Amino acid sequence: MQVTGEPSFRESVDLMFNRAAKLMDMSPGLEQKIRVCNSTYTVRFGVRLRGKIETFTGYRSVHSEHMEPVKGGIRFALSVNQDEVEALAALMTYKCALVETPFGGSKGGLCIDPRQWDEHELEQITRRFAYELIKRDLIHPAQNVPAPDMGTGEREMAWIADQYMRMNTTDINGKACVTGKPPHAGGIQGRVEATGRGVQYALREFFRHPEDVARAGLSGGLDGKRVIIQGLGNVGYHAAKFLSEEDGCKVIAIIERDGALLDPAGLDVEDVRHWMNGHGGLMEGYPGGTHVADGAAVLEEDCDLLIPAALEGVINLENAARIKAPLIIEAANGPITFGADEILRQKGCVIIPDMYANAGGVTVSYFEWVKNLSHIRFGRMQRRAEEARSRLLVEELERLSADQHLGWTLGAGFKEKFLQGSDELALVRSGLDDTMRTAYQAMREVWHGREGVEDLRVAAYIVSISRVAQTYRSKGL
Repeated sequence: MQVTGEPSFRESVDLMFNRAAKLMDMSPGLEQKIRVCNSTYTVRFGVRLRGKIETFTGYRSVHSEHMEPVKGGIRFALSVNQDEVEALAALMTYKCALVETPFGGSKGGLCIDPRQWDEHELEQITRRFAYELIKRDLIHPAQNVPAPDMGTGEREMAWIADQYMRMNTTDINGKACVTGKPPHAGGIQGRVEATGRGVQYALREFFRHPEDVARAGLSGGLDGKRVIIQGLGNVGYHAAKFLSEEDGCKVIAIIERDGALLDPAGLDVEDVRHWMNGHGGLMEGYPGGTHVADGAAVLEEDCDLLIPAALEGVINLENAARIKAPLIIEAANGPITFGADEILRQKGCVIIPDMYANAGGVTVSYFEWVKNLSHIRFGRMQRRAEEARSRLLVEELERLSADQHLGWTLGAGFKEKFLQGSDELALVRSGLDDTMRTAYQAMREVWHGREGVEDLRVAAYIVSISRVAQTYRSKGL
């Protein structure tokens, strides 16, 4: 979505980069090297479908190879174009640097509406697209590792991995060519929920700092906070589910492509999702809330926390002044345009930026990539050893209590949790939580401690660009 008189998504990313670069001590040459996109490949290929040849256009953009492999999702959408893919690749570079995953930035896209094709047809299209990228080394475990994005998921990643293995039968690390695969096909527990879980962990860390919460005009913790979420896809659904079920947030509105649902008392996210799956959308008639045909207008409703979790540019020059939310967390990529960002900052709105907020996906993708290269499930070697050690401690405490007639016992709930070793999902969540905390603290240090830094977005860019610059300098640039 682009409003007249406003920069494109790619231009917005460059303008935000420039805001941060002005506050940094970098040579013009190095600044330009980090800003520009290294290469973009356009592939056009034909697939025989329904008795005729259909031609499709796809892209794979590599923004920065300061670290390899480069990393970034593949999206299937009719809106896919070169500028969008290059902007998303740049964001991936900065995102990976911010959360310290050892990747450069890349992104891919196929201009297609996946809903228009049957599953077997979509598999043919996906495999042919993968073939075009693989033979150019644009999918490779050591060079370029895609992941799911809008319009793609575990199924498509499994097809791509299988296509790579068919073309590289002796590559022992072949499964690491793509992440976001189903667990049975070399994936990792917790990957599907990862981006939404990362949004939850980002908010938890933000609310651990009363000074930051006060900047948004809020107080206390997440419990009871009124949330509006735009987009109930994979990211939005998991973020809304975890925040409402585990942190006590009240989801008062859900916005989708066919309108919005409102309920000041709070919506049941799981029930809404179930309804959508059964009815093909929110649709008028859902019994648990008020349907609003103009979903975009609901972005402007009063709330404590706004979570745009769908497309870029949904908050723009046209509606930014009417946004009431004091705190926005960008679960989607680029949901706030450069012009809208300026307006919101002047209003005092605190924005937790996309390159940090939705980095849960690439973080857990990193764990999956490491798992594929190590050829062992996380937790397999240490889980039972942890349980045995914990059991020894519990049994000794209970023996001492009995021998000394102390009369106390360990609670059943405590014993059950303490005696449970860490499985793969627990380790993934622990690693993601640690990553989101560490990255926020790095941003926060710049936000509060560096002159001229007014917001978290500039702080995030400064942290990221600094890390990319250090890597380039170590290479002799």
